[in-house]
Amino acid sequence: MSTTADISVATRTTYEPVIGLEVHVQLLTASKIFCSCSTRFGAPPNTNVCPVCLGMPGALPVLNRKAVEFATLAAMALNCRINETSIFARKNYFYPDLPKGYQISQYDKPLAEHGYIELGSRDRVSTISDGRQVLGGKDAGEGARATKIGITRVHLEEDAGKSLHEGFPDADEKTAIDLNRTGVPLIEIVSEPEIATPDEAYEYLTRLKEIILYTGVSDCNMEEGSLRCDANVSVRPRGQKELGTKAEIKNVNSFRFIRQALVYEIARQVEVIETGGKIVQETRLYNSSEGKTYGMRSKEQAHDYRYFPEPDLLPLVVDEKWKAEIMKTMPELPEVRRARLVMDYGITEYDAQVLTASKSLADQFEAAAKAANNPKRVANLVQAELMGRLRARGAEIEQSPISMKGVAASADLVESGAISGKMLKELYDLSFERNKDFPEVYEEEGRPQQSSDTSALEKIIDDVVAANPKQLEQYRAGKKTMLGFFVGQVMKASKGQANPQLVNEMLIKKLE
Repeated sequence: MSTTADISVATRTTYEPVIGLEVHVQLLTASKIFCSCSTRFGAPPNTNVCPVCLGMPGALPVLNRKAVEFATLAAMALNCRINETSIFARKNYFYPDLPKGYQISQYDKPLAEHGYIELGSRDRVSTISDGRQVLGGKDAGEGARATKIGITRVHLEEDAGKSLHEGFPDADEKTAIDLNRTGVPLIEIVSEPEIATPDEAYEYLTRLKEIILYTGVSDCNMEEGSLRCDANVSVRPRGQKELGTKAEIKNVNSFRFIRQALVYEIARQVEVIETGGKIVQETRLYNSSEGKTYGMRSKEQAHDYRYFPEPDLLPLVVDEKWKAEIMKTMPELPEVRRARLVMDYGITEYDAQVLTASKSLADQFEAAAKAANNPKRVANLVQAELMGRLRARGAEIEQSPISMKGVAASADLVESGAISGKMLKELYDLSFERNKDFPEVYEEEGRPQQSSDTSALEKIIDDVVAANPKQLEQYRAGKKTMLGFFVGQVMKASKGQANPQLVNEMLIKKLE
């Protein structure tokens, strides 16, 4: 099998991919969608179960109101139209971890439809590691543009159980079943087949997760299965309207792997077609260690599920009054917040993008920005000093020893000239070493101050100039960049405590 990089330029301009994504998001309710069993992750197998989620005869489902409200809030955040009446249906299929033999879902009358996610302004030509373009939805050179990816539907459904293939006696011969997840509330978010590249799929998923996290309806923890994605992908001759035969890639556990799987699968389909083969509709799995997809089973069609209305549940009615109540709980969403931060605090759009990566980070930045004299300096310190150290630790903002109040305090000290940038870096390093907040470390270090004592600085400058006659000669010969050398030497001699601005002024007078 050739890699994507082996595909000729002619082939890449002959075909285009079409990608659609189906994302399952677990709702953050305490109990399941049709019973009162706990949704807590990590409980011993088959302990969070009851006759309803086990599908026992005569056990009737009762709809969880909070699950409906969370699903509706998420759909509103995704710009969907909420249907006043939606219908639950039975989706019939056999699988060992589906005890009823059917899944309660929604089919022809879902909770919400016709939404969209707006992606940033970007060229829709995807790239691979060597930088070459592959199978983009736009030809190179056409320029970047913003684009909306349509959302076909958002519907409620229950989760199935989980088949276990390891971690128990006789795992090499048997499969175990854990039904704790059975009945956990999900929303399925189905995109239109409008995604043109693996990179665009990655951005769509990133934006989707960001929006869901801001609403607070899910923790989107992929490791625990709270967010799962299946990708449908086909290729067709460029310009053709009819879709090609699709393959569905299932059970991919990270956005990065989804992008890699799509790159491989697009290349595979093109090669099959170019060598005279035929694409078959099937479900495929992605092996991340090999970077390849493998056929798992032929893909079921919708009619194979024999959908019919769930006889034990009445139609779900979300009327205007209930929608208005749910809408009142809508938080400020990421894009709106970014625009406001730029306006309110004078930071750049890039700053706002970084500082709103999570709701927690955005909340903490705003608290610090309001407390500080210079919000822009706070933004710079969060990105340059705080986030860099956290990344080195592999930690999140919630694990930072320096609070946002500490960042604001440090920003004000630099702003007033009380400490230098070098001193701030050293104090931040000490805060991380001691796992203590900045104000506490600042006190422990005796509230160090940047020196503005001109007589003491003058002596240091005299000594530095006298010790570097060659550099002095170069400066006076017109090499003005040597000023930076002298500033560095003075700061070193003062152990970083000299006021850099004052040092610059005094050095220019001395050197001239």
